[in-house]
Amino acid sequence: MTPLIAGGGPAGAAAAILLARGGASPRLLERSTEPHDVVCGAFLGWDALASLRVLGIDPAALGAHPITRVRVIAGGRIVETALPHPAAGLSRRILDEALLAAAATARTRIDRGITIRDATGTTLRLRDGDTATGDALFLATGKHDLRGLARPRPLAPSIGFRTALPVSPKLTATLTGMIELHAFDGGYAGILLQEDGRANFCLSASADRIGPGGVDALLAEIARDAPLLADRAATARDWVAIAGVPYGWRTGKTEPNLFRLGDQAAVIASLAGDGVAIALASGASAARAYLRTGPAGAQAWQRDFAARSRRPLLVASTIRHMAEHSRWRGPMTGLLAALPGIARIAARATRIGH
Repeated sequence: MTPLIAGGGPAGAAAAILLARGGASPRLLERSTEPHDVVCGAFLGWDALASLRVLGIDPAALGAHPITRVRVIAGGRIVETALPHPAAGLSRRILDEALLAAAATARTRIDRGITIRDATGTTLRLRDGDTATGDALFLATGKHDLRGLARPRPLAPSIGFRTALPVSPKLTATLTGMIELHAFDGGYAGILLQEDGRANFCLSASADRIGPGGVDALLAEIARDAPLLADRAATARDWVAIAGVPYGWRTGKTEPNLFRLGDQAAVIASLAGDGVAIALASGASAARAYLRTGPAGAQAWQRDFAARSRRPLLVASTIRHMAEHSRWRGPMTGLLAALPGIARIAARATRIGH
């Protein structure tokens, strides 16, 4: 049993850990050579924390910042409420390395610095001219598509941005125990403290809102309607971006012996904070399916995972639509103010489990 895993993020690493523990001999290919951050929030919801515990990862031991409340800022209104369960802030730089270390300890073969050019079936063609093949392929390349197995291009593409704000006593006091969400026309942003004291700042906007001046011009443009967001971003530098994010996309179809994981299976709006949870859940459940039924179980597993992710994606897409359109932001914040429990209802609805 020699499954091949393309990508060493949470989805790929989770699959590797459980495959190796189950007696398979997985090989994981990761293009990065060292710890790095990606255009993804550092938010770990309670589902993600539960999945990490199963994998033997303790975010608190890694320095994760505890989060117990959410603050929503939209249309001049500020609403705060308690989260249904404790969450945490941890950079992907730290999380991904901890997961890869656990996969290595479980005796996964990990090859780093490997760029994959394309895929045919379960065979990967590498940039150096070599090939890699396995009895199954676990596709875990995140938001980046792989030639030969690419997702459809979105009709209304979004662009994601990320940076880390420097340590600031004011920002630390403002964000301690908090995740802060800002909504504006055509996009939204999330800010939280991570393990090193810096603030992880992620922003998503429709492509038509990003002009030649990039994200800095966008922030200057929306400063009048979102002054607190502009204030938070005053020290932002060195943005990293990714374009063409197909939020709301999911698939129940796959090729023989191919397991699509994480964002290659279902792309939840980042406003929901469940991206890492879905990645971990998909990697773990796909590994278990492979150990039960072998490579032939890929198609049945993909259909099942698509069914499980349908409601979370629908709820997250609805919340995203309300956040990005001014006519709906008032009702959204009004519901939060009048009924804090609505946050708990939404959280249960976006839960995908383990």
